Amino acid sequence: MPCPGQCLTALLAVGCLLPTAQAAYYKINTRDEILASARTLAYDMMLFYKGNQTGQTPGILPGPPTEHKGDYYWWEGGALWGTMVDYWHLTGDNSYNAVTTQALLHQVGAGRDYQPVNHTASLGNDDQAFWGMSAMLAAETRFPDPPPGQPQWLALAQAVFNTQADPARRDKTCGGGLRWQIPAVNVGYDYKNTVANACFFNLGARLARYTRNDTYAAWAEHTFDWLLARRYIDTAEWRVFDGGHVGHNCTDVNRAQFSYNAALLLQGAAYMHNYTGGGGGAVWRRRVDGLLDGMLRDFFPGGVAYELPCESRPGGACTADMLSFKGYVHRWLAVVTQLAPHTRGRILPVLRSSAAAAVGQCTGGRTRRRCGFYWSSGVYVDPSVDRTSGAGEAMNVLAAVSSLLIDATDAPTTNLTGGTSTGDYGGGGRRFKSKRPQPKPITTVDRVAAVMFTVGVVISNGLIWTLMMLRN
Repeated sequence: MPCPGQCLTALLAVGCLLPTAQAAYYKINTRDEILASARTLAYDMMLFYKGNQTGQTPGILPGPPTEHKGDYYWWEGGALWGTMVDYWHLTGDNSYNAVTTQALLHQVGAGRDYQPVNHTASLGNDDQAFWGMSAMLAAETRFPDPPPGQPQWLALAQAVFNTQADPARRDKTCGGGLRWQIPAVNVGYDYKNTVANACFFNLGARLARYTRNDTYAAWAEHTFDWLLARRYIDTAEWRVFDGGHVGHNCTDVNRAQFSYNAALLLQGAAYMHNYTGGGGGAVWRRRVDGLLDGMLRDFFPGGVAYELPCESRPGGACTADMLSFKGYVHRWLAVVTQLAPHTRGRILPVLRSSAAAAVGQCTGGRTRRRCGFYWSSGVYVDPSVDRTSGAGEAMNVLAAVSSLLIDATDAPTTNLTGGTSTGDYGGGGRRFKSKRPQPKPITTVDRVAAVMFTVGVVISNGLIWTLMMLRN
């Protein structure tokens, strides 16, 4: 009989677990051990994927296995293939390149902009962007280009960016910014959140560096400034909050903190720091350092990845989405060390200690090497206690282990440093605009609204947290 959520913390220490004496299967002390561990982790993770089987849909993850909770959303398939592109880039193992290419191309949709008809009714800006960021990663890592006549990696990333920069995707509420959801009928359409805008910022910063086109950089800068103006980023302590509602002029800031929001902004800031160099580099360096301060403080207590809003409340508090965040954080922080080398001394030791904790609890299942979610506990939590042993958790540990090889791997390339992917500035069926976006300043009306809706903050934040939990 499953133990109630309130008792999980105690159970971690005294029972309802697999034997704690079980020796860890994975070793990461040498390069050869890291490669061997990553190879097995990749194999086990791909067992969750059924899209390359007869009658299945390429690119997407299926419904959950018995030991997991909730369906996988479409976006997590895009995140999976980004993980596999990085796995190839970091290890050199091309065993999964063909299935990765098939998956990334199958989901592009008729507009070649990652809006496939089967998913447009439930599409969020962040969902689309995760696929676009995986295509961008393929361009940056020189992942083998698709055959002629097929959509190319850089063009796909540009198409996603163009659809999100288009005025049709934007409005004047809250002074601009992207909404969470794309269809107006969706729950969450009235919410302008950090992740949608952080993904757009991240993609714009990377496109700027890859193409040397300053318009992408202008969009990225504008988006970061918008997040600051909305107070979604608290620069006093460098905390990143989740979002606000358009009906409140986005002043009812939901102060929930999620690791991938902070990591998206940190990696994007590192790209901007690297791209701007001596010009705006000092500003972006301060932002990199500040976001890194907050990241290590809030999401790596004791040097181990920790999902703050849900891991502190074990027993089912983490949604299926949240269970995959640790891997993205490891991957993105590893790249930060290449783009902003002054961060290496702070990031690399933490990535190693966190990876060691991750593999230390991979002792579950019949193979005695299945991975769970609670890394800092040092033990694998049995599914009868807390169902956290699925594709997201497997991606997390694979990313943590393979990212240990970052020092032996090339930094993200550009079209001037060996990048081979072909772009399309008109991708997504929309003409790329070269006009610099103009941010709207905060007005007296904004400040008055902040006071008027103080009472609504508590109610709205409670509602949006409930919606996020129900989504999974």
